Amino acid sequence: MQKISFLSVFLVLSAFMNAQSFTHISSTPDKMWQESTVRMEKKQSSVPLLEISGQEHLLTFKAWGGTFNELGWDALNILPRTQQQTILSQLFSPDDALKLSLGRFSMNANDYARDWYSCTEVDGDFQLKHFNINRDKTTLIPFIKAAQEFNPGLRFWISPWSPPAWMKVNKYYSVVSNKEFNKLSPELDYILYEDETERNERLFPKQLAVNDYLIQDPRYLQAYANYFSKFITAYKEQGIPVTMVMFQNEAWSYTPYPGCAWTAEGIIRFNVEYLAPTLQKAHPAVKIYLGTINTNRYEVIDQVLSDPRMSQSIQGVGFQWEGGQILPRIREKYPDYKYVQTESECGWGSFDWKAAEHTFRLINHYLGNGCEEYTFWNAILADDGVSGWGWKQNSLIRVNSKSRTATYTPEYYAAMHYSHFITSGSQILAVRFNDKAHQMPVMIARNPQGKYIIIAGNFNSESKVLSLKIGAKFLNVTLKANSLNSRALKSP
Repeated sequence: MQKISFLSVFLVLSAFMNAQSFTHISSTPDKMWQESTVRMEKKQSSVPLLEISGQEHLLTFKAWGGTFNELGWDALNILPRTQQQTILSQLFSPDDALKLSLGRFSMNANDYARDWYSCTEVDGDFQLKHFNINRDKTTLIPFIKAAQEFNPGLRFWISPWSPPAWMKVNKYYSVVSNKEFNKLSPELDYILYEDETERNERLFPKQLAVNDYLIQDPRYLQAYANYFSKFITAYKEQGIPVTMVMFQNEAWSYTPYPGCAWTAEGIIRFNVEYLAPTLQKAHPAVKIYLGTINTNRYEVIDQVLSDPRMSQSIQGVGFQWEGGQILPRIREKYPDYKYVQTESECGWGSFDWKAAEHTFRLINHYLGNGCEEYTFWNAILADDGVSGWGWKQNSLIRVNSKSRTATYTPEYYAAMHYSHFITSGSQILAVRFNDKAHQMPVMIARNPQGKYIIIAGNFNSESKVLSLKIGAKFLNVTLKANSLNSRALKSP
């Protein structure tokens, strides 16, 4: 099977088109981040895929983010100290490669924690007297502090994968049993669907949970809202500002690792009646977003957002995985919310070129559909990227634990092709989405310094000419396919 080509082009142009030649950076499967030059022309070489006057404005982009997980901290610490510092700079320094300025981390363990834990596992601790972040002080907080050395202005958002086990109907951190990866009794799996048999193979999930796994008793609901508040306070005391929360990571993934299933009614109840009032009183500056949405069941999300009380409780909506499929429809119906992408898709531990192509497309899709923030998942993992629950996943940087060396994956460069140039405050002007006819996603942006950024991909198995009209001039570039030696366009 022939490899699909991929060529990312970044051109920095003056706002008034005074310059004649510009930096051109390309990546191919065998050569990453190759620099050459390209020039603007007065004539087009083919029909332009995009045309702009410079007055367009789709959105103002705010931030690129990365996620802090325990297994990422472990992977980083395999490396020599000097290389750790280099990687942290490349990820988080405003003057380095990726320029991440937003951090995500989990309240309680997620699937890339070493194992399950929460801030209180004492049954019936409604007053949260046993609440503590002692575990985080040994893993997540040192990881975050290390990043803050390179970017003191980092801001953060959180979501839980699971409430404390004692707050849940099955009294366990996962939703379903798995004899290999957890100790939940299979006899409790019936809670998820009861006797419902509805299945739709076109949708995710194929069946919807009929029960909320967080106990819907007011004592539990209020205790859980208070738990969010105490967590935010505890991190604030550590010098780590949480500016946004989402009630649940992937409420529609019914997992053998930490997770929690919710119904639409339960989501509305908890956010409107408990979480929002509690945080508005204790942490009025912290925003609540509905997320993370990972279902393509439009009617479910519409049911939640159509409740008039939700607009008084949340400020935005966050999408990932299958949720991205319904982002355009939801944003069209609910244009007044802010929209963010919450987790770049992690694949299956391939660390290959396909992962880079996929991530490149995702960024084009989410920014082109109005997401003002984009959060990458694991920035760094060791060896095959396997979680404690058996899922192998990709990361931007891969550590070999035997040789104590790090490899920058193709996905790292796909991320950098966007984040290095589209900085906070950049305006997204025009986007062409990937389609079967052209396989050439294109984005045009303008950074805060007034320079244009053009990002394009060629996913075809042969070279293609990219033509863009910018003002009165044309950019004509041949994007080669599956090529080790791309032709550089010389300055005039």
